[in-house]
Amino acid sequence: MMLCCSSPMVPGETLTAKAELLKEWGYDAIAVFQPLDAWDAEARRELVALERRTGIRPVEFVLSDDVYGNAMAADAALRERCRAMYRQSAEVCAEIGAVTEIEFEYGAQNPLPLFEPFRQLSPSQHAEFVDFYREMLDVVAGTEGRVLLEPINRYECGYLNRIVDNVRIIEEIAHPNAGLLPDLFHMSIEEADPAQALRDAGDHIVHVHLGDSNRLLPGSGHLDWPAIVQALHDVDYRGCLNLECSTEGDPAVSLPATAARLRKLVNA
Repeated sequence: MMLCCSSPMVPGETLTAKAELLKEWGYDAIAVFQPLDAWDAEARRELVALERRTGIRPVEFVLSDDVYGNAMAADAALRERCRAMYRQSAEVCAEIGAVTEIEFEYGAQNPLPLFEPFRQLSPSQHAEFVDFYREMLDVVAGTEGRVLLEPINRYECGYLNRIVDNVRIIEEIAHPNAGLLPDLFHMSIEEADPAQALRDAGDHIVHVHLGDSNRLLPGSGHLDWPAIVQALHDVDYRGCLNLECSTEGDPAVSLPATAARLRKLVNA
């Protein structure tokens, strides 16, 4: 398994500077979360050449903007702006062989679903979401790029909160560029046994986001990280473990220490 870190967690004015720090701190890869308003030809050239120049591979690419998370919005204009941004992300992933992710929605739920967990999509919602997913997969078809489903906790997404619900859609679509992106922070809320949920997902897992139960670095909350890493070994997962959480303090201290801890767990 390769160790990866999300770009917003790393100090540096440029993507190159961030990658150079990650190399020094013991990481293999970077997940690039790129603001849409700063995405231009120069930024694209830097991304494409990043691994050759730094040795750090960009394995995940996501464009971000206020429209993010609205791919299924009722407002047609908002929905299309979001989907157009997602398609741009997928096009980049097709070019560099990275992953990007989609969700049914993303954002604080209002009202909060305090007593209605695990809502299921209606037949029409399901059909529309599957159609959208197929559209995204068409962008990366025939390349090493992947478009993954990421289960999001109930407080940030109204549907598809659990691994099992997303796996059903992945199996229904049966596309070689589809797959699952489990996020351990979200799983800490929705899964009774995160390690078992990973084992159940098996070879659908393509990329993994790491964050503890409090959305801090692994080891800062109550998740059982040895059991989680063992579950990934059990399903022969060989992809990236990507930190997507708070660094909790000085990243020049916490990120190298976290890399060392994760490397020890992976190699145990």
